[in-house]
Amino acid sequence: MIPDEVVEEVRQRADIVEVVGEVVALKRSGKDFKGSCPFHEDRSPSFYVVPDKRMYHCFGCGAQGDVFRFVMERQGMGFLDAVRELGGRFGVEVRETGRGEEMEDPFRAHYEANAFAREHFRRSLADPEAGARARKYLEDRGIDEATQERFGLGYAPDDWRGLREAAAKHGITDELLLEVGLLTTSERATEPYDRFRDRIIFPIESETGRVVAFGGRVLGAAGKNVPKYLNSPETPIYHKGSVLYALGWNRNAIRKEGAALVTEGYMDVVSLAAAGVDHAVATLGTALTSDQARLIRRYTDHVLLLFDSDEAGLRATFRGADVLLAAGVQPLVVTLPDGEDPDTVVRAEGAAGLRRHLDAAVDVVDRKLQLLAERGFFRSIDRTRMAVDKLIPTLRATIDSTLRDIYVSKVAEKTGVRRETLEEEIRQSRPVGPGSQGGRTSGGHPTAPGGSGGVRGRPPKPGRDGESGGRRRSPPALGAERQLLLVLLRTRDWVERAAERIGPVEFRDPVDRAIFEVLLDDPDFTQPPPGLSPEVLRRMEELQGDPEELEHTQRVFEEAITRLRDRSFDARRDALMRELAATTDPDAQARVAGEMQRLRQERPGRWNVVRRGSPAAPSQERERTDG
Repeated sequence: MIPDEVVEEVRQRADIVEVVGEVVALKRSGKDFKGSCPFHEDRSPSFYVVPDKRMYHCFGCGAQGDVFRFVMERQGMGFLDAVRELGGRFGVEVRETGRGEEMEDPFRAHYEANAFAREHFRRSLADPEAGARARKYLEDRGIDEATQERFGLGYAPDDWRGLREAAAKHGITDELLLEVGLLTTSERATEPYDRFRDRIIFPIESETGRVVAFGGRVLGAAGKNVPKYLNSPETPIYHKGSVLYALGWNRNAIRKEGAALVTEGYMDVVSLAAAGVDHAVATLGTALTSDQARLIRRYTDHVLLLFDSDEAGLRATFRGADVLLAAGVQPLVVTLPDGEDPDTVVRAEGAAGLRRHLDAAVDVVDRKLQLLAERGFFRSIDRTRMAVDKLIPTLRATIDSTLRDIYVSKVAEKTGVRRETLEEEIRQSRPVGPGSQGGRTSGGHPTAPGGSGGVRGRPPKPGRDGESGGRRRSPPALGAERQLLLVLLRTRDWVERAAERIGPVEFRDPVDRAIFEVLLDDPDFTQPPPGLSPEVLRRMEELQGDPEELEHTQRVFEEAITRLRDRSFDARRDALMRELAATTDPDAQARVAGEMQRLRQERPGRWNVVRRGSPAAPSQERERTDG
């Protein structure tokens, strides 16, 4: 750690006006300095630097701090690195007396590597020759220099090892670059190489402004077998379902507007910002998640969904709407012209044209009813029954009781089904008990068929011995993996709920894992996809033909999920304990200790649970691992 007196000496010597003035055009205002805030789009300068107090403060977004905080926020550094950086710059020898404080942020090096890469890409975009084509592309797309600077856009040249070699000169290792996803490998290559090549680069920041990942778009049309968009993989500091692109920059505009625009891509957000529409965010190559919905809920309880209007876009819209409703956010659906997206609309029609589409947005239930009517779902009793099945998941997901009451009234009026009947349907199919996700489903919209088992799209109704009353039977004597697969094959609406909490890696049996992956790829499949092994097909047929009646579906689902997560956690914990016991290297011990601390914080109540056969109990028999 760095002694307090050294930190204070650096603070006293560092000229905050000089440091801030490198990125903000400051003008004297009395004894202070004033400029446009670098942490949000500041049309009327509200950012002040106060030399006497060695601090800055923005009256627009509330950002404030000292010179260390400014460097940390702008460059993605940890505190210790900010002290070292400023100490070296202003002639203070920064000595350290221990390692303890460094362990407080075990991912400091990851953030530093990403911060370095962001600056590398930005310099490449600004290069008069190397970045000329990329700058021309952005200009042609209507992305001006101010917008490029605001979002930190960059360019990755068509060079297989440009970033790798530049990072090596600064002591950043290949191993670290691989871990944060900036390098990748191939069976045909003998060495790692740059993941992003000849692409516009979009830094992806956390809500606090630290770079956690990158997205890249090809210049112009994508070639054969070349993805138009390429994103960083999941890393120790990046979980795509927990981040929204541009939320850190646009959260104040979202508060001001009273609503957030949610789009499918970062190019949409940047194009909207260039046109003066500042309250947009984007998902990052995944369906909207409950974590993302909770992030939005911090700033607004209204969302306008601007997804594509094709069938895939409608599925994403209605899935996302249910997730938002479960978080207490009311979703409205914006319908754009066929073949258009927010980027093309705002470039063709400008902000005023986009505003007309936003003003015409309708509530998600109204939009569902419109589509169901257009597709003839209310012309017969059977299809009206199907329409109700598609609407129930949205009613079930809605946690705002007043809004749900309005929805039920609308659906009752349109379908002719009594309110009491609809409310009974909602009660019967609403998930209950610990871990309930508030009705997140993947089905329930006009473009997708319902799940199998029971009535389309609904979990089987509780029987006389089910959860709704009376004596409950014990769950069937299956392993957790097969219990869960049995539930998901019968109740397809719950596949997405399962996917939010576990992944294929939790399945130890490769056959069970393959079946789970089939469900993730297409929850509504009716025929197994080609290419499955005979063993997978046989297991799937056995599960689909299993006569066991799951009258306690919710309990079986929750118990299976919990067992799989506990098993995965125990395996990670035991592996770390073995690694710690086997090493005498101080650096390795510090790294493992940091990982153990993060794991303990992740599930504190599970840390001291001794598993049979674990290192803490070697003499006992290991529990079953067949799921």
